Parts: sequence; C-alpha cells; structure tokens
Amino acid sequence: MRSNYLFSYKSRFIGLGLILLHIPIRIIWEMLYPGLDSHRLPEKPSDSILFTNQHLFSIVSTILVLVGLFLIAFSKEKIEDEQISQLRLDSLRWAIYLNYLILLLSLIFTNGIDLIDILRLNIWVPLVFFIIRFRWVIYRLNRSLKMEKSLHITKC
Repeated sequence: MRSNYLFSYKSRFIGLGLILLHIPIRIIWEMLYPGLDSHRLPEKPSDSILFTNQHLFSIVSTILVLVGLFLIAFSKEKIEDEQISQLRLDSLRWAIYLNYLILLLSLIFTNGIDLIDILRLNIWVPLVFFIIRFRWVIYRLNRSLKMEKSLHITKC
C-alpha cells in the first residue's frame, strides 16, 4: 500500500479520540433513553423511522466510530517502510477473508431483524479485524527484533 494514500501519523490519535468520544456519548444516550432500539420497525406503515432522534443519533454514532476506525487503520507509522506496507496489505487481506467468512456464516444461519444487525456490524468489523491483526503483527515483529537485539548484545 503506497504511503501517500495514508493519513499522517497524528491522525491515529484523532481517530482514537473520536472513538473515545463516542463511548461517553453512547453511555449518556443509553441512560437517557434506556431500551430504545434505533432499528425498531414502525408500528403503523404510516409511521416513519427516518430522521427521528434515535435514527439521527444512530447515524452520528456510527459516523464517529467509522471515521475513528478509518483514521486509526489508515494512518502512517512513525517509520513507514516496505515491510510495514507489506504487513499492512497482508493484514487487510486477512481482515477481508475473515469478515466475509463470518458474513457468509451469519447470512446462512440468521434471518429477519438479526440479519439487519449483522449487516450493520459488517460496516465496521473489517476495520476492527484489520487494526487488530496489523497491530498484532507489528507487536510480534518488534518483540522479535528486541529479542534478536538482546541475543546479539549477549553474544558480544
């Protein structure tokens, strides 16, 4: 993945801030309106579920999380080299594989309103899988480099 398509390194912290901002907002919303489902079907066909407070909150909440995850996932590392680019591409591939496997299994074994929830989750789950896998691979790489460095120092 070419690094000129990535956001700056500081964008990761903005994304983290957006996700952390979402948490207290969501908690306050749930305290003010307990048990409200934003995807509840209208009782009468004439009732609209668009642009209600619950619907608008759901949109804003989803946008905060998506933009935050997007900024975290696609921001540069401090040192962005070819190995990091390859790890990023490999993690993205695995995230898509895993997401579509879960999506296919979910589509086979669910129906109705559960299907709507699964499709909603499918919006942000690939980004979460990507971030988790990419960070895990970076962590393992850094750990192995530190161990190799300490072994090299011990031998000298």
